[in-house]
Amino acid sequence: MTRSVQALAYSRASALETSQAGGQLLGLETSGGLTPRGAEAHPRFFTGFLTSPRIAARGLLAVADVASTRYYRRTLLSSLDPVVTGNGDRLRFESFSGCCGVYARLDVLRDGLDGAETGHGTTNVDVNQPLREALSRITADDPLHLRVGPDEMAVTTTDGPVVEKKVPLPDRWLRGFAEAQVVSAGFDLRAELPAAEAVRFLRSLPRTSANASRGARWVVPVGNTLRPTTRPVAGAVCLPGPERLAALQRVLRHATALRVYGPVVAGTAAAASAWEVVLPGMRLTLTLSPEAARGFSGEGGVLEALATDDAEADAELVSVLLAWEPRIEPADLAERAGLSVERVRAALTRLGTAGRVGYDLADAAYFHRELPYDARRAERHNPRLVAARELAASGAVALDGALAAVASADRRYQVREADGVLSCTCRWWADHRGRRGPCKHALAVRMVRRGAAVAGGSR
Repeated sequence: MTRSVQALAYSRASALETSQAGGQLLGLETSGGLTPRGAEAHPRFFTGFLTSPRIAARGLLAVADVASTRYYRRTLLSSLDPVVTGNGDRLRFESFSGCCGVYARLDVLRDGLDGAETGHGTTNVDVNQPLREALSRITADDPLHLRVGPDEMAVTTTDGPVVEKKVPLPDRWLRGFAEAQVVSAGFDLRAELPAAEAVRFLRSLPRTSANASRGARWVVPVGNTLRPTTRPVAGAVCLPGPERLAALQRVLRHATALRVYGPVVAGTAAAASAWEVVLPGMRLTLTLSPEAARGFSGEGGVLEALATDDAEADAELVSVLLAWEPRIEPADLAERAGLSVERVRAALTRLGTAGRVGYDLADAAYFHRELPYDARRAERHNPRLVAARELAASGAVALDGALAAVASADRRYQVREADGVLSCTCRWWADHRGRRGPCKHALAVRMVRRGAAVAGGSR
């Protein structure tokens, strides 16, 4: 598995301390990231007060919980500081589990912040163990000042980073973090539970894998609650690895509602889902991969978008027009870019896989952020995409109408197209039937056919 080392440099450690003006100050230190002014070593996004300090502290701890947890093969340690994005009217704190199967985000909305306008940009934020212990001791809503980024004195007096962290960053982790956004874009709201039912349901779930039943669970909305079902009936939502929702326990007592999102049920295969706890001035969301042992990195549902030259060019054009908006409107982008709305949506899909946009389920819209590491490296190193490009370039694909033959590893595979969908005689297709994206042979055929169409149109 390809991996690199991510170096995070902070001017000092994040801390919860007594401020000179009285009360407490939560200082969250930032590492290198992008802003409208370009790359900055220690960007500053916010200074002001949290309207619900106790809830915000527990929400931050939940995001940190996911960043430091492997829900599968727990003996392997993993931790990467959360990502924070300033979108002008809110702060978003994101993290991804070490096993690539759980994505977490805390959105602190305008009503949760009391201070100057939030800045724009994305960076990592230091969440260390002493800070976690201090946050866990916040039990009252006494005034709490929040600073995201260095204060003015630190900006003028710091000569260089004094706190450094180096963590492994596998390509699989990068692909999963980015692909979780694109998977979420296919979800719809399936259920909304009031506070009492939300607490009852979430507290009934197992908190450890030792107590969890094997395989995915399914639940179906009944009135204002969720009931378990033995099979994925119409309207059901998959709950794969329910113990992976344990981080939500930190904020349950403050929940005002629970929203559940998922795709349309198709067959009996397990599916991803998202679980959003609504809080005063905030939202905490956990998105689960289809299985605890199956991370988002292997889903491959957007590989065809990555394989198109048009989407790549459109994505570059659209990316220039983004400005850390909290809600991206495809129609507005289409008008500004001179593209159709469909092409803009395809471009946003591609940008999502590169970590350059996230997806907000509550708003049903993408938002701009730039992950503070080279997420596009994962796209370039995607095994199926790389293999497909090699097959296409080597002349291994022979087209014959709706059929195609692909020579690969001393074997020949037949790829057939029906109603725009490609099927293959390989083992990958037999195992997954397109549920985890196209195989490398189908991708190669798609690339060659597009190339032939372009060549034919240019004559």
